[in-house]
Amino acid sequence: MTGRKFLIGGNWKMNGSKALVDTLVTGLNNATWNTDEIEVVIAPPAPYLDLVRSKAKKEVNVSAQNIYFEKKGAYTGENSSEFLKDLGINWTIIGHSERREIFKESDEVTAKKVAFALAEGLSVIACVGEKLEEREANQTTEVVFRQLKAIAAVLKPSEWTNVVVAYEPVWAIGTGKVATPQQAQDVHHEIRTWLAANVSAEVAQATRILYGGSVGAKNSGELQKEVDIDGFLIGGASLTGDFVTIINTRASA
Repeated sequence: MTGRKFLIGGNWKMNGSKALVDTLVTGLNNATWNTDEIEVVIAPPAPYLDLVRSKAKKEVNVSAQNIYFEKKGAYTGENSSEFLKDLGINWTIIGHSERREIFKESDEVTAKKVAFALAEGLSVIACVGEKLEEREANQTTEVVFRQLKAIAAVLKPSEWTNVVVAYEPVWAIGTGKVATPQQAQDVHHEIRTWLAANVSAEVAQATRILYGGSVGAKNSGELQKEVDIDGFLIGGASLTGDFVTIINTRASA
């Protein structure tokens, strides 16, 4: 046993409606899991954060999908940490591959957001991962380590307590492709080794590393057996009943 609580996260991305909120939250409210062993975090689109928080039972953590690194001001369209805390939201995802690729957020901007969110008392799911051409060029660890280095450069070792790292091979997100359990484990182990060498052995042991990339009900059981996989950041399957199935699969392991 690693002592790390398994985290199952659901990123709804830009999908949602009041009807979908009712369906998904009702499913979660009816599910049961040992909160000493499993942590559940869901990230609906910003307009539904308050509705989800008001409907979901307390065992369900609610997360933003992104925030800005200022509390307030002339930043049209951005999410503020102050907004989140006012709504009882205590998590945020930062550095998702879609933020990096589509919205061109650099490693430095991602790191700045991570540091700001932690200073504001939020817990962070910080995403890292390589594109297909980078994997094929054997650059996976080079890319992931570069992304981690930017974050480590702005954090003290003590600040990693509220950071969860999500490894997301970009080539496996929404494509139906998935890293094999061994491929995922290999990168998770490399991340943990990097944290030990560049932050501290204690941080490496304690930090949860999630796998994200076409995780579903059919493959979660095998993936969760790997020693360095401490949970999942789930996209498409978080919008269906598969999300509860994945929780149940872990709960019965």
